This record gives sequence, C-alpha cells and structure tokens, in this order.
Amino acid sequence: MQAKPNTALFIAGHGSTENPDSSAPYFEHADEIRKRGLFAEVHCIFWKEEPSFREAIYLTDCEEIYVVPDFISEGYFTQDVIPRELELTGASTIVRGKKIHYCAPVGVHSSMTQLLLKRAQDVALGIDPQQTTLIVVGHGTSLNTNSTKSIKDQCDLLREQKETPYAAVIDAYMEEQPFIADWHTIAQTPNVVVVPFFISDGLHSYQDIPVMLGMEKEVGAAASQREVFRHNPHHLHGKELYYSSAIGTERLIADVILDQIRDFDQQHLQLS
Repeated sequence: MQAKPNTALFIAGHGSTENPDSSAPYFEHADEIRKRGLFAEVHCIFWKEEPSFREAIYLTDCEEIYVVPDFISEGYFTQDVIPRELELTGASTIVRGKKIHYCAPVGVHSSMTQLLLKRAQDVALGIDPQQTTLIVVGHGTSLNTNSTKSIKDQCDLLREQKETPYAAVIDAYMEEQPFIADWHTIAQTPNVVVVPFFISDGLHSYQDIPVMLGMEKEVGAAASQREVFRHNPHHLHGKELYYSSAIGTERLIADVILDQIRDFDQQHLQLS
C-alpha cells in the first residue's frame, strides 16, 4: 500500500487483565507493520489494558490517524465500545483537531480466507486433504448474531474456492450449535483439522476448546506455559485430530490490517 509518512496507525484490541498471552499478537502485528515504514507511528490500544482507547488521541502528534480493530467480527466492541471511547461519529471523525479514520475489523476481510487455509495446511502437513474436514471454531453467542457471521462467511468463501482441497469445511462454536464438542460426529472423515477463529491464544483456544475437543481432561495453564499444539495429531474417537493455534497469531495478519486500510481509502477517500 501507499506509504502514509505523516499518519499514525492504531491497532485496537480487547486485551485482558487475566491472560498474559492476550495482547502478544497485537504487538507482533504492530511490530511487523512498523518495520515496513509505512506510517509515522504505529500504536496498540486496548479495552482491558494500557494504553486504553480513551488515551489513544494523546499518543500521537499526527493529525491523521487510522484505527483498525484487531477483532474477529463486527459486534459490540467494534460497533459500540470503540466508537464511543474514541468519540467517533462516522467513517471519519475530527476529534480534538485530529482526523480519525475508522476501518472494519480484520476478521471480516476476504483475505482472511487464505490465512485460514494456510494455517490449516501448516498444522497438518502431509495428510490427504480429500480425507480431511476443516473446522473453523468460534465462540458463538445468542446475544449478538454478528459474532458468528464472519466465521460463516469465511467458511462459505473456503467452500466456494476451487483450490480448497478439503472434503468438508464446517463452522462450529463453543456456545451455540453446531457445538465444537460434537466435532467427531460432525466430521465424517478420518482426519480433522480445527482452527480457532480468535485473535490470541487465550482462555478459549488454549484452555476451553482443548477440553471440549477431548484433548485435555481439565482446563490448563495459559498459552505460554503449555505445549498443546506440539502434540498433533491427537488420536480421538477413531480419528486423527489436528489442532492449530488461533488464526490471529499468524504473522500475515499484518497484511490484513493493511488491506483494511487500503479498502477504507478506496471506499471513503477515493484513493487508489
């Protein structure tokens, strides 16, 4: 994308006061973009950590700022919390003399499809894809229908692609049907690859989902203290189960962030 030497980029994340691994991917994405020299400054801002969303405006002297939510889906945080905390009223808002452009979250971009495919292939090298089901797993909630939309959309895109090699691509969830705990009955193939559609390897991908899959008998320690992903495949229910780290830990998410900025420019600023 075109360099923006007088502009700041804010990568907005949820953060956590309990999970020590939660913010790691955000800083890694920021570092990757920072190395490319496209922006005057690149900062991470959080809801549950410092610096907070409300502090963002004071982090830079740049008069133009892009904010990209490093979130998986549209929902309460991207549609309500971030705009409220940053005092945003539209796609572009003047706040205390600075122009803030608010982009769509990374998880809804079509380029995530190839990252999902890459992650699935990397975690299960050498297996026959025609004998394999890919399951993309998310949280799911009855409180917000958008929480599953991005996962369903990505699975639809994977199914539509001619180069997608898998026998089946299925979306599953922690708290709504189809439940990830039923993976062995949902998948009809001898091989199953599960990719968590989360930004960080936190409480869900490292602690809750392994128990639901049957890989672990009880919730374990945080991601940095465990080696759950190093034991593939897992032999369960007569199938070979391959479990990957969260999609948000992929280094190339940095490119998706830049894709969202480019798309914003083309849609709202008529830039090429």
